[in-house]
Amino acid sequence: MSGLVLKLAPNERVLINGAVIENGERRSKIAIRTPNANVLRLKDAIHPDRANTPVGRACYIAQLILSGDAKPDEGKRQLLLAIAQLSQVFDDAAGQAALQDARASVEDGAIYPALRRLRELLPQEDRLIHARRQ
Repeated sequence: MSGLVLKLAPNERVLINGAVIENGERRSKIAIRTPNANVLRLKDAIHPDRANTPVGRACYIAQLILSGDAKPDEGKRQLLLAIAQLSQVFDDAAGQAALQDARASVEDGAIYPALRRLRELLPQEDRLIHARRQ
């Protein structure tokens, strides 16, 4: 993740290589220069109990890779499989674009951008699940 720049809100927390870093009372920007550093904004983190939908599980896999709790190669394999499965469900242009971007990011080893694109699908997934229940 060479050159990753994080813009942090006041008191925002981020996990970097297993250490929780908390920003001070002002907005700030930090640059992560170490290649392949494990970085996860805690506001983007999904609690394991919420990883109970296909998109939630894909986001959780990405989160495990970013936190260093999953082996990168195995995590990427699982994440690419999850994205392939999701592409069978999200057949609209926006959903397909998000999944295509996420897949390309994973293939490039850029897990954080993949997580961000996958998180965009959570509201749409929620609508699909609620529409199916009715």
